[in-house]
Amino acid sequence: MEQSDLPKTGPVVQTKLGGLRGQYVSVKGKETVVQAYLGVPFAKPPVGPLRLTPPQPVEGWERVRDATQQPLMCLQDRQRTVDFESNWSIKVEIPAVSEDCLYLNIYTPAKPAENTKLPVMVWIHGGGFAMGSASTYDGSALAAYQDVVVVVIQYRLGLLGFFSTGDKYAPGNMGLLDQVEALRWVQEHIHNFGGNSKSVTIFGESAGGVSVSLLLHSPLSAGLFHRAIAESGTASMDAIINSDPLSVAQVFSNSFSPQKKGKHCHRYTSHHQFPIFHHNHADEYLGTSGDRIKNRDGFIELVGDALFTIPALKTAGFHRDAGVPMYLYEFQQTPSMLKKMRPSFVGSDHGDELMFVFGYCFTTSHVTVDALCTEEDEQLSEIMMSYWGNFARTGSPNGVGLVQWPQYGPEGDYLGIGLEQVPGQHLKRDRFTFMTKILPEKVHLVQEKIKHSEL
Repeated sequence: MEQSDLPKTGPVVQTKLGGLRGQYVSVKGKETVVQAYLGVPFAKPPVGPLRLTPPQPVEGWERVRDATQQPLMCLQDRQRTVDFESNWSIKVEIPAVSEDCLYLNIYTPAKPAENTKLPVMVWIHGGGFAMGSASTYDGSALAAYQDVVVVVIQYRLGLLGFFSTGDKYAPGNMGLLDQVEALRWVQEHIHNFGGNSKSVTIFGESAGGVSVSLLLHSPLSAGLFHRAIAESGTASMDAIINSDPLSVAQVFSNSFSPQKKGKHCHRYTSHHQFPIFHHNHADEYLGTSGDRIKNRDGFIELVGDALFTIPALKTAGFHRDAGVPMYLYEFQQTPSMLKKMRPSFVGSDHGDELMFVFGYCFTTSHVTVDALCTEEDEQLSEIMMSYWGNFARTGSPNGVGLVQWPQYGPEGDYLGIGLEQVPGQHLKRDRFTFMTKILPEKVHLVQEKIKHSEL
């Protein structure tokens, strides 16, 4: 169905907060029409006396509220976001920024019967806790192809989301508390949109993946979701956890990130026993070779391993050892339209899987691909949406017509996802041993030598 064939008057849904008028959205390759409700408030505006405080439950409204416009983004460098999105060969309108930004977008298949309860997938965007928004994602294709309700949330960023002095005056992590408040809203209201509040999967990439990992370990989010997908980000990424927020506050850096001792941030204390899967990229060491090409490729892999792969493997091991069903994958494909925009030595990169997970080859409204998708792009997108949708429904990504995805066990089973899906074992085992055992031992020996020489 074409976008022009859709009804001109949007759908109206009633909630106990008030009515919402959304819009109909078409998706390529599917007769299913999607209802989109944009800019739905889930908390009071965090302005004035509510600035730098935990989010407060949203108040209701009387008249039917227009839900056809993208919400303003939380405070960030808008031009940086515009420049960043231009590198992904997609068309998307970037809204203005505002402190009043605690909104979410909902995409649901054309409203089913009242007793229908579809799985819910809540997306937490990435951006280093300093940029990103709900408006730069479109959940319509995933909703249509997988018959799920997709919710895309926003949360406070940078200083307003994570500023902390490490004490009661500015405990920090307001952005993470915003995520919890959004999940509470979903529990209370998603049934009005055909969603099942007892089948909620959270998923996110980069800082969103870190958020997913932190939510897994927080008692504040207990009972608010039932499955989790962390893409290119986990709580094992020490670089994003600030253990000394006061010194950062004193320097007044432009970079603020989750606080180790702040409210909500609890590390490796499992409060959830349900299926999870983690992800890393294929191209995300250096020897004594004089070959600059070899050294370049080794450096690229070293950085990717240190930042993403090793933390993902550590986190997967923690969950597996705790008895949690785990599925691990390595993404190995570059979108065809991005290959000509990058040097030939760059393979699958950070965030490349997103256009496949969200099915941007099939979207027709807010986010579209700025090039023709190949048949291979479309096939891989359908495969990935199926894996993700199956996981949201059952806790296992496996289904009819898909390559069997093994559960992460003692042999380190994982699935390589590219034009072909290939199961494997012990992903980067030697490098994991080097980064987690050999290198720390070498560093300790050097530190001991320095310590003794000073004495």
